[in-house]
Amino acid sequence: MSRDEAARYVGVSTTTFDRMVQAGWMPGPKRVFSRLIWDRLQLDAAFTDLSEATGESTR
Repeated sequence: MSRDEAARYVGVSTTTFDRMVQAGWMPGPKRVFSRLIWDRLQLDAAFTDLSEATGESTR
């Protein structure tokens, strides 16, 4: 899914999503030709690993 779709999928703005990717809390994209695409299963796993109290990754 696109960056916008991935951000919406986890329920945050694109700016917050970018910060979460930069911090390693969310996975980075895969490049398919010129497109950057996020894997839904990787997003699910990263979201599950977020701490409910702080929003930080438990990895």
